[in-house]
Amino acid sequence: MGSVSSGTPCWADLATPGLDTARRFYPELFGWTGRVDPEPEAGGYTVFLLDGRAVAGVGPPAVPEQVPIWSTYVATDDADLVASRVERAGGQVVVPPFEVFDRGRMAVFSDPAGAAFSVWQPMTFAGAEVFDVPGAMSWTELVTPDPEAAGAFYELVFGWQPEEEPMGQLAYIGFRLGDRMVAGMMPPLGDEFPADSPAYWTVYFSVADADATAARAAALGGTVLVPPRDIPAGRITALRDPHGALFSAIALT
Repeated sequence: MGSVSSGTPCWADLATPGLDTARRFYPELFGWTGRVDPEPEAGGYTVFLLDGRAVAGVGPPAVPEQVPIWSTYVATDDADLVASRVERAGGQVVVPPFEVFDRGRMAVFSDPAGAAFSVWQPMTFAGAEVFDVPGAMSWTELVTPDPEAAGAFYELVFGWQPEEEPMGQLAYIGFRLGDRMVAGMMPPLGDEFPADSPAYWTVYFSVADADATAARAAALGGTVLVPPRDIPAGRITALRDPHGALFSAIALT
């Protein structure tokens, strides 16, 4: 199993009432196959595979009224320690650490601006086994109205160092852990997102062609939220699946 170092995003999954739709939509979009968890209590949780290697997951919502959402998981050696740091730093423990069968321990938190994120303390399951190739998770990004406060929060929780990145006209912040950038952060962009929308984490999947992916997503019943456009790292597009879950795609340069 590919092991991801502590403090690094290691997994993403979708909680949705539209489990069957998601099991059709994403494999057609990204070339995935699905492996349903045999445990009845897993509720049909499905691990998506790319050429046999785990890339992401989908499962039923934790509460019936939950909006469909992609969640980012950050690897940790100690979920309980992260929970205490989150509370001390002014965030919320949404779901306290618990064991997922023999796979690992997880917890769900929200930062002071309301952005939800999860941690994964691996046992038999390490998370995604491949990154940065078409069809695999490539980047995670926090969209937040208060980047300064968020920078201070994630530094306390994960030891991430916020650093300004030149991105054309954009004020873009990278989160550095040791010698690598592990995530990014930016303020909400103009009129694309409502001004009162809370902060959120979005997951980027790598694709070979952003324009083809956006067109395919629309043809499969999804929505193109932000049409493909160029940034220094590549060409990106923001999409919604047929049940409204937000995710992004990037064709890396």
